[in-house]
Amino acid sequence: MILVTVGMQLGFDRLIKAMDGLAPMLGMEVVAQTGKGTYQPVNMTAHDRIAPAEFEALVKDCSLIVSHAGIGTILTAQRLGKPIVIVPRRLEYGEHRNDHQIATARNLEGRNGLLIALDESELSDRIAQGLEITDTRAERSPTARTLHDAVTQFIETGHL
Repeated sequence: MILVTVGMQLGFDRLIKAMDGLAPMLGMEVVAQTGKGTYQPVNMTAHDRIAPAEFEALVKDCSLIVSHAGIGTILTAQRLGKPIVIVPRRLEYGEHRNDHQIATARNLEGRNGLLIALDESELSDRIAQGLEITDTRAERSPTARTLHDAVTQFIETGHL
Protein backbone atom coordinates (compact mmCIF):
# COMPACT_ATOMS: atom_id res chain seq x y z
CA MET A 1 0.00 0.00 0.00
CA ILE A 2 1.14 3.54 -0.75
CA LEU A 3 0.15 6.24 1.73
CA VAL A 4 -0.28 9.77 0.41
CA THR A 5 -0.47 12.59 2.94
CA VAL A 6 -0.65 16.35 2.61
CA GLY A 7 -1.17 17.26 6.27
CA MET A 8 -4.44 18.50 7.70
CA GLN A 9 -3.97 22.26 7.68
CA LEU A 10 -3.95 22.82 3.92
CA GLY A 11 -5.03 21.04 0.79
CA PHE A 12 -2.57 20.06 -1.91
CA ASP A 13 -4.76 19.29 -4.91
CA ARG A 14 -1.83 19.21 -7.35
CA LEU A 15 -0.31 16.24 -5.52
CA ILE A 16 -3.64 14.49 -4.92
CA LYS A 17 -4.61 14.83 -8.62
CA ALA A 18 -1.22 13.53 -9.75
CA MET A 19 -1.43 10.51 -7.42
CA ASP A 20 -5.03 9.83 -8.43
CA GLY A 21 -3.88 9.69 -12.05
CA LEU A 22 -1.01 7.33 -11.22
CA ALA A 23 -2.91 5.09 -8.79
CA PRO A 24 -4.40 2.68 -11.38
CA MET A 25 -0.93 1.94 -12.76
CA LEU A 26 0.78 1.29 -9.41
CA GLY A 27 -0.56 -2.23 -8.86
CA MET A 28 -1.37 -1.67 -5.20
CA GLU A 29 -3.82 0.13 -2.98
CA VAL A 30 -3.29 3.86 -2.53
CA VAL A 31 -4.70 5.57 0.57
CA ALA A 32 -4.69 9.36 0.71
CA GLN A 33 -5.11 11.89 3.49
CA THR A 34 -6.24 14.92 1.49
CA GLY A 35 -6.48 17.71 4.06
CA LYS A 36 -8.58 20.71 3.09
CA GLY A 37 -8.29 20.19 -0.66
CA THR A 38 -11.23 20.36 -3.03
CA TYR A 39 -10.23 17.65 -5.52
CA GLN A 40 -12.08 14.37 -4.90
CA PRO A 41 -9.99 11.33 -5.95
CA VAL A 42 -11.65 8.47 -7.81
CA ASN A 43 -8.77 5.97 -7.90
CA MET A 44 -7.65 6.14 -4.26
CA THR A 45 -9.24 5.65 -0.87
CA ALA A 46 -9.39 9.22 0.43
CA HIS A 47 -9.85 10.75 3.88
CA ASP A 48 -9.65 14.46 4.62
CA ARG A 49 -8.43 13.66 8.16
CA ILE A 50 -6.83 10.58 9.69
CA ALA A 51 -6.55 10.25 13.46
CA PRO A 52 -2.95 10.01 14.76
CA ALA A 53 -3.18 6.35 15.87
CA GLU A 54 -4.71 5.32 12.54
CA PHE A 55 -2.11 7.34 10.64
CA GLU A 56 0.69 5.60 12.54
CA ALA A 57 -0.86 2.20 11.71
CA LEU A 58 -1.09 3.14 8.02
CA VAL A 59 2.56 4.22 8.00
CA LYS A 60 3.59 0.91 9.58
CA ASP A 61 1.62 -1.02 6.93
CA CYS A 62 2.62 0.97 3.85
CA SER A 63 5.45 0.24 1.44
CA LEU A 64 5.97 3.92 0.59
CA ILE A 65 4.83 7.37 1.70
CA VAL A 66 4.23 10.17 -0.79
CA SER A 67 3.94 13.50 0.99
CA HIS A 68 4.24 17.25 1.04
CA ALA A 69 7.55 18.36 2.55
CA GLY A 70 6.16 18.37 6.08
CA ILE A 71 8.77 17.71 8.75
CA GLY A 72 6.34 15.73 10.92
CA THR A 73 5.67 13.24 8.15
CA ILE A 74 9.35 13.05 7.18
CA LEU A 75 10.34 12.31 10.79
CA THR A 76 7.58 9.68 11.10
CA ALA A 77 8.81 7.97 7.93
CA GLN A 78 12.36 7.96 9.28
CA ARG A 79 11.30 6.73 12.73
CA LEU A 80 9.30 3.85 11.28
CA GLY A 81 11.82 3.01 8.54
CA LYS A 82 9.61 3.84 5.56
CA PRO A 83 10.84 5.30 2.29
CA ILE A 84 9.27 8.63 1.44
CA VAL A 85 8.84 10.68 -1.71
CA ILE A 86 8.36 14.34 -0.91
CA VAL A 87 6.70 16.80 -3.25
CA PRO A 88 7.11 20.36 -1.97
CA ARG A 89 4.23 22.79 -2.06
CA ARG A 90 5.09 25.81 -4.20
CA LEU A 91 4.40 29.48 -3.73
CA GLU A 92 3.97 30.00 -7.49
CA TYR A 93 0.87 27.76 -7.42
CA GLY A 94 -0.56 29.40 -4.30
CA GLU A 95 0.01 26.22 -2.27
CA HIS A 96 1.82 27.96 0.59
CA ARG A 97 2.85 31.41 1.79
CA ASN A 98 6.48 30.95 0.68
CA ASP A 99 8.80 28.29 -0.76
CA HIS A 100 10.08 26.90 2.53
CA GLN A 101 9.04 23.37 1.44
CA ILE A 102 11.39 23.58 -1.55
CA ALA A 103 14.16 24.71 0.81
CA THR A 104 13.34 21.80 3.14
CA ALA A 105 13.47 19.33 0.24
CA ARG A 106 16.80 20.67 -0.98
CA ASN A 107 18.28 20.49 2.53
CA LEU A 108 17.19 16.86 2.91
CA GLU A 109 18.23 15.77 -0.58
CA GLY A 110 20.49 12.73 -0.63
CA ARG A 111 19.34 11.27 2.68
CA ASN A 112 18.81 7.56 2.67
CA GLY A 113 15.17 6.57 2.13
CA LEU A 114 14.09 10.05 1.01
CA LEU A 115 13.40 11.00 -2.59
CA ILE A 116 12.30 14.34 -4.00
CA ALA A 117 9.90 15.06 -6.83
CA LEU A 118 10.03 18.81 -7.41
CA ASP A 119 6.94 18.52 -9.59
CA GLU A 120 4.43 15.91 -10.72
CA SER A 121 6.40 15.02 -13.86
CA GLU A 122 9.03 13.37 -11.61
CA LEU A 123 6.54 11.55 -9.40
CA SER A 124 6.21 8.25 -11.28
CA ASP A 125 9.98 7.71 -11.42
CA ARG A 126 10.45 8.62 -7.75
CA ILE A 127 7.66 6.24 -6.70
CA ALA A 128 9.31 3.40 -8.64
CA GLN A 129 12.64 4.21 -6.97
CA GLY A 130 11.02 4.47 -3.56
CA LEU A 131 9.33 1.09 -3.88
CA GLU A 132 12.76 -0.47 -4.48
CA ILE A 133 14.30 0.95 -1.28
CA THR A 134 14.86 -1.72 1.33
CA ASP A 135 16.99 0.16 3.86
CA THR A 136 16.07 3.65 5.06
CA ARG A 137 18.57 3.90 7.89
CA ALA A 138 20.44 7.15 7.91
CA GLU A 139 24.18 7.10 7.51
CA ARG A 140 25.71 8.05 10.85
CA SER A 141 28.30 10.78 11.01
CA PRO A 142 31.76 10.04 12.47
CA THR A 143 30.78 12.07 15.54
CA ALA A 144 27.61 10.05 16.04
CA ARG A 145 29.55 6.79 15.67
CA THR A 146 32.13 7.93 18.24
CA LEU A 147 29.38 8.92 20.69
CA HIS A 148 27.53 5.63 20.15
CA ASP A 149 30.71 3.62 20.69
CA ALA A 150 31.55 5.56 23.89
CA VAL A 151 28.06 5.06 25.32
CA THR A 152 28.13 1.36 24.43
CA GLN A 153 31.54 0.94 26.06
CA PHE A 154 30.35 2.74 29.20
CA ILE A 155 27.19 0.61 29.45
CA GLU A 156 29.11 -2.62 28.92
CA THR A 157 32.16 -1.88 31.09
CA GLY A 158 31.34 1.09 33.29
CA HIS A 159 34.43 2.88 31.93
CA LEU A 160 35.06 5.25 29.04
